[in-house]
Amino acid sequence: MFTSSVGKKLVMGLTGLFLITFLVIHAGINACIWANDGGEMFNKAAHFMGSSVVIRILEIGLMAGFLIHIIQGISLEIQNRRKRAIGYAVKLGNRGSKWYSRSMGLLGTLILLFLIIHLSQFWVPNRSHQGWLLGEELNLYDRMESTFKQPWVVLVYVLGCISLFWHLVHGFQSAFRTLGVSNHRYLKMINNTGIGFSLIVSLAFAMMPVSMHFNWI
Repeated sequence: MFTSSVGKKLVMGLTGLFLITFLVIHAGINACIWANDGGEMFNKAAHFMGSSVVIRILEIGLMAGFLIHIIQGISLEIQNRRKRAIGYAVKLGNRGSKWYSRSMGLLGTLILLFLIIHLSQFWVPNRSHQGWLLGEELNLYDRMESTFKQPWVVLVYVLGCISLFWHLVHGFQSAFRTLGVSNHRYLKMINNTGIGFSLIVSLAFAMMPVSMHFNWI
């Protein structure tokens, strides 16, 4: 089942919804920087996420979810490109599908590159410093301040968040379609909810480096 086109889309939908829940948590923790308390609230939240055994176990599941989502996405993109080896006689453009739904492979690749940079700047150094025995952590707020002083890093993060927005706009409603939601009224509601969710989450992530860089907090 999971090697068929339908099975792969099902896995993509389920892992996508799982990763969406992670984005909500991550955005909530990041929002703590706007408490303007020198990073105290943010560091407490980050400490909880890094010092809880349960969270660390779930972290393994999160990484597995990312890998499965990426692998299945690449597989589907290759499969779709093979099917589209001979194009349509008439280009339908956005009449056939939105540009971002046709560009999920590109958007996903840009997000993957952004994710690699993000992990190398924060997650990897923190876990390397802390180790798997839940030892002392880095001061992530101080690390954010120093990292986002660099304009090129801020630009990469903003571009990554723009890619995330369009990826989520399509992926949010697509996941529910894959899981069987077909009622037009519900689909319209899900689509509007997805656009709002994508905008809020992506904007929250983008404003974090921008706020740090321009000393708005």
